[in-house]
Amino acid sequence: MEASARRIRVWSRPRHEMSIADRLFIARLREREEDAFSEMVRLEGDRVFNLVYRMVGDRSEAEDIAQEVFVTVFKQIDSFRGESQFSTWLLRIAANHAKNRIKYLARRRTTDDDVNEMETDHDPSLADRSMQARIHRPDTILEVAELGDLLERAIAALDEEQRLLVVLRDMEELSYEDICEITGLPEGTVKSRLHRARMELKALLDKNTR
Repeated sequence: MEASARRIRVWSRPRHEMSIADRLFIARLREREEDAFSEMVRLEGDRVFNLVYRMVGDRSEAEDIAQEVFVTVFKQIDSFRGESQFSTWLLRIAANHAKNRIKYLARRRTTDDDVNEMETDHDPSLADRSMQARIHRPDTILEVAELGDLLERAIAALDEEQRLLVVLRDMEELSYEDICEITGLPEGTVKSRLHRARMELKALLDKNTR
């Protein structure tokens, strides 16, 4: 009986325990201290922007999303319970905003494409020739830049869940534990879906570099 009680106490212990400094910082955020929010943006702004930019692939959209993320944090900071790192909670909000914007942009793009098809004829060979010119430039620096561009476009071709996993693990280099916290998925699911996302990404890169 005593051993069972000890096991219960161990398993009920929170996974992440905030330091005193973290608790004081969160308390300042809950008091809506302007300096605390400025410090949060200074410390976490680049990370949030990088995540959403890699998700949506558009700098202007990413800037708007990043602003929305910090507004959401301002409104919802009271809901942060300290069961994860603050930065992980923040990235979860950023990921949700990015996924919502991706869905919105996809719907808008479909509507715009329908209108464009009605208004003008499209010559796919033009896009192909333009792509061919970019890929086969001889300058080494341009080739490196183009490989980065190919990678970004290949990531953008993944669905939003695969894209998020690739960005979090392979670009942000987060732990599986943090990724599980952000996505709400169990570790086994994260690993299997990440494997499929990497295989899909490799296939896209192979196709576009032939």
